[in-house]
Amino acid sequence: MTYAVIGTGAIGGYYGAMMARSGQEVHFLLHSDYDEVKKHGLRVKSCDGDFSLPHVNAYCSTKEMPPADVVMVCLKSTRNHLLRELLPPLLHEQTIVVLIQNGIGVEADVEQMFPGIQLVAGLAFICSAKTEPGCVDHQCYGSINFGNYSCRNEERFQQMVADFRAAGVKAGVVEYHEARWRKAVWNMPFNGMTVALNTQTDCLLKHPSTRALIREQMMEVIGVANALGISGIDASFADKMIQTTDEMTPYSPSMKLDFDFHRPMEIDYLYTRPIAIAHEAGLRMPKLEMLEAELRFLEHRLRS
Repeated sequence: MTYAVIGTGAIGGYYGAMMARSGQEVHFLLHSDYDEVKKHGLRVKSCDGDFSLPHVNAYCSTKEMPPADVVMVCLKSTRNHLLRELLPPLLHEQTIVVLIQNGIGVEADVEQMFPGIQLVAGLAFICSAKTEPGCVDHQCYGSINFGNYSCRNEERFQQMVADFRAAGVKAGVVEYHEARWRKAVWNMPFNGMTVALNTQTDCLLKHPSTRALIREQMMEVIGVANALGISGIDASFADKMIQTTDEMTPYSPSMKLDFDFHRPMEIDYLYTRPIAIAHEAGLRMPKLEMLEAELRFLEHRLRS
């Protein structure tokens, strides 16, 4: 199958490079890095071993790219309005679009833009950053789970998963709603808290007060997920996520990097949408609601 990457940054650059290294045909959409990657290729500094792709199918417009069997959308969700123009040149009747993005509700909104589109949620558990033009710094982990939202071609879906595994990526298949809420258990506490307290993941867990608060926030997410009928997430999952983060390289999540570099933060899908869904179900997430308010204040001050 042919693959396309929209958003060749820390996430799209890593997974796209892994697929290309394994022999898959991958086409990369780039913006600021286009000239660098076109001339010198794509480099990955990885905890699993560095590698480079000297020759990359690099483009600065999707209009120049061929239609793909699988499109990996790795843009920040704050830029999803661009998909109205970016996606159509890459689609054919059987194209699967994988949204490797944070938050709750992204698939529903993209489906409204493109009725009938075949969508899959991609939930990446990875510490990765783009440190310089044409270079991805993969610090640790790297697995991805796929949740089928509206993909009708099961054979093609399973082939995509097999291709990721063949590329050396630990890839799993999980129920869509469970996948999104599982990711929210980690994302909602750590993304916002690192911004609000201007710190990294390790510092949050080293202090007893913030460690306890992180777990309480996780349990708010799990409580909503369970109330929505998702039974595969419980307190043991929160403990597992905390243990995994303890073992992780000290890390600034994507929202912290966005804040530090004065980029828009993904508050809508990471906080506002899941909080609204909780309210519709008659539930509250008070600690995360307070965190959302703090993030809105910081975002406003950043833009003022």
